[in-house]
Amino acid sequence: MNYTTDLIYQLALTQVPHIGAVQARILLDHFESAAAIFKARKSALEKIEGIGTVRAAAIKEFDRFAALEPEIRFLEENEIKPLFLKDPGYPQRLLHCYDPPTLLFFKGTANLNAPKIISIIGTRNNTEYGKQLTHTLLEELTPHQPLILSGLAFGVDALAHKKSLKLQLPTVGVLAHGLHTIYPFQHAALAKEMILSGGGLLTEFTSHTRPDRHNFPTRNRIVAGMSDATVVIETAVKGGSMITANLALGYNRDVFAVPGRITDTRSEGCNLLIQQNKAQLIRNGKDIAVAMGWEAVKKPATVQRELFIELSSEEREVVQLLQVKEQLHIDELNRSCGLNSSSVAAALLSLELKGAVQSLPGKLYALS
Repeated sequence: MNYTTDLIYQLALTQVPHIGAVQARILLDHFESAAAIFKARKSALEKIEGIGTVRAAAIKEFDRFAALEPEIRFLEENEIKPLFLKDPGYPQRLLHCYDPPTLLFFKGTANLNAPKIISIIGTRNNTEYGKQLTHTLLEELTPHQPLILSGLAFGVDALAHKKSLKLQLPTVGVLAHGLHTIYPFQHAALAKEMILSGGGLLTEFTSHTRPDRHNFPTRNRIVAGMSDATVVIETAVKGGSMITANLALGYNRDVFAVPGRITDTRSEGCNLLIQQNKAQLIRNGKDIAVAMGWEAVKKPATVQRELFIELSSEEREVVQLLQVKEQLHIDELNRSCGLNSSSVAAALLSLELKGAVQSLPGKLYALS
C-alpha cells in the first residue's frame, strides 16, 4: 500500500494538545495540507479565528514525529488504509458535520461513499421481537443495496452485521478502539468475515487505543454522520443508541425508530423518540425506502409550466439545480450550491411558499 510522506504530519495533527476535530478542520480550511500547518509561522497560526496563541504554540512545540513512525509501520503491515479529511476517498457525508474526524483508518473494501448508507443500532440485550425486526428490515431493504453501518457491539449491532452478510449486503463496523484488536473479542470471526465479504472496519483511533468508555460517544458520531439515516430497533431511554440518534438529528439526518410495547423498557427509548417527533415511526423496510425516496412514486403526467414568479439570485440557483435533476437531497443541494446551508434553507422555504418547490420524504426537494 502506498503511504504518502504527508501521513506523518496528518497523524501528528491528531496528536497535538488542544487541537481537536473542530480546530483541525479550521486549520485545514486555511492551509493546503497537514504539513503546511506545522511549517506555518506561529504568528500566522495565531491570527486564525478559533486557534489563538495557546493552540498555535502547541502546534509549533510538537516534536513527537519520530514516535509516530511505528503507527505507520502498523498500517503498512496490516494493510490498513488511512483516510485524511481532504482525501477523495474520505467519507464525504462526514464533511457536512461540524466535527468530522481528521484521520480515519479503514480495513476493508466497502465503498464508504456508497449511494445509500443506513445505520442500524439498538440495545445490547435485544428481545426476539428486536431480532425478527432487524432481520425483516434488512431483507426488505436488500433490493436497494444499501451499505449497512453499526458498531460491532453485542445485540442489535451484531444482528445487523450478521444478517447483512447472509444477504450479501456490504457492512462496516465502526469501532471505539484501535485496529490492533476487536472488541468484544467474541466478534473477531465476525469482523474477519465482514472484511472478506466486501465490508470492513473503520475507526479514528490509532493502534493500541483501548475501548475506553469515553471513546464510544466519539465513535457514535461517525455512525450518525456517515449515514443517510439511522434506524433504532430497541433501546432504553439512556445509552449509546439514544446518543447516536440525537447526533444524527444534529447532523440533519433522518432518524427512524421501531415502536414497542409501552411496558417494555427495551423499547422505551424508541417510543420516546417517536413521541418527541425526533424519529419517524416505521413498521418495515418499505417504510424506510419510501421515506428516503428510494422507491419511485409514479406521478401523473403534467405539462411543465414556465415560472413567471420573481426569484432572488439564491432562489434562482436552487431552481437551476433542481431543473437538472428531478429531485435532490438537502445535503446534495448544500454541496452543489455556492451558498451556505442557512441560505439554502431560506431559499427553499421561500420557494415552497411561492409554490415553486415541493418538499418530499427523506429530505428530498423537487420542482412543483
